[in-house]
Amino acid sequence: MTGLELFFQYIVAGLTRGSIYAVIAIGFNIIYNATGIINFAQGEFVVLGALIGITFASFIPLPLAILLAVVLAALYGAIVEIVFIRYERRFSALRALGISVLIFAFLALAGFVPDQFLAFSLINWLILLLLVACALGLGLLIELVFNNYMKERNILRLIIITIGVSILTREAMDHVWGKEAYAFPFFSGNEVSSVSLGNIQFSPQLLWILGTLLLIVIALYAFFKFSLWGKAMRATSLDRQAARLCGINTRFLITLSFIISAGMGALAGIVTSPLTQTKYDMGAHLAINGFAVAILGGLGNSFAAALAGLYLGILEALSVAILPNAFKDIVAILILLGVLFIRPAGIFGSQKESALRDF
Repeated sequence: MTGLELFFQYIVAGLTRGSIYAVIAIGFNIIYNATGIINFAQGEFVVLGALIGITFASFIPLPLAILLAVVLAALYGAIVEIVFIRYERRFSALRALGISVLIFAFLALAGFVPDQFLAFSLINWLILLLLVACALGLGLLIELVFNNYMKERNILRLIIITIGVSILTREAMDHVWGKEAYAFPFFSGNEVSSVSLGNIQFSPQLLWILGTLLLIVIALYAFFKFSLWGKAMRATSLDRQAARLCGINTRFLITLSFIISAGMGALAGIVTSPLTQTKYDMGAHLAINGFAVAILGGLGNSFAAALAGLYLGILEALSVAILPNAFKDIVAILILLGVLFIRPAGIFGSQKESALRDF
């Protein structure tokens, strides 16, 4: 393989990763425009949607599996907004239960939970019940303290909440699907199928990935430009108080932003899974790179996020030719730091848009 052919192979690999970064960045932008916060659980939306789709694809047709996975991921996005964002200053039994699950997961990882319960052992079951009671009690206590001593809502607090949701979701996926890597079936052909473009060969799945990215960008443009809900979301992002005075249900639109973001992330996770595979702990890496892309393109600009995502993916792929594979993740961090120092608003963003909005 000549140097030029190898260069284009790196480009093809970069487009695959860049497409999913672009969709994650677009998800960041949708929620940022509606709420002014950065949702660091966006990477988990991608992974959760892919894992749900993979599970359904094992016993139902692929189109139906994709549809159900996107719907369920979107529903989860709505639950996250309602439970953790909308009512974060009120007592929530569901949030307390979620904190309890997270505490129990940490206890299990620390080795406090007995591994085997198939052979009945009274002492093991008593230990389990005691740990469950402790986890529930601590979850309830944390929720009560959280609401009694943290009454003021601010952007930083909400961002920290999304990080907590990310950790909780990741631990839940670990217990449901385990640590194995999974792959969604190829939409066209199989793992050895290829499309030739001159001397360059690539999987036909790449065409599905790029087509999905293009479809998402066009659909979002049409939604925000021509639909009533899209126009209302744009008005809400500009001035939430004025939108309320005009009779716009801003609460519903904020929930809708989480629904769209989660469903879109799930679709991206499904379409890229055949090439990249899916593992429960991928979300944090995807969220960091997606955030870097959102900053690079300029927060709030979805079209710029698509271009910046492809750009970062290609740079990551080309960096493998220079740096060891273990260091390719440094590229996103270096780009993020460089943009923040030189042009904090991003390449296509404005200084006004880069300022965090009041919730």
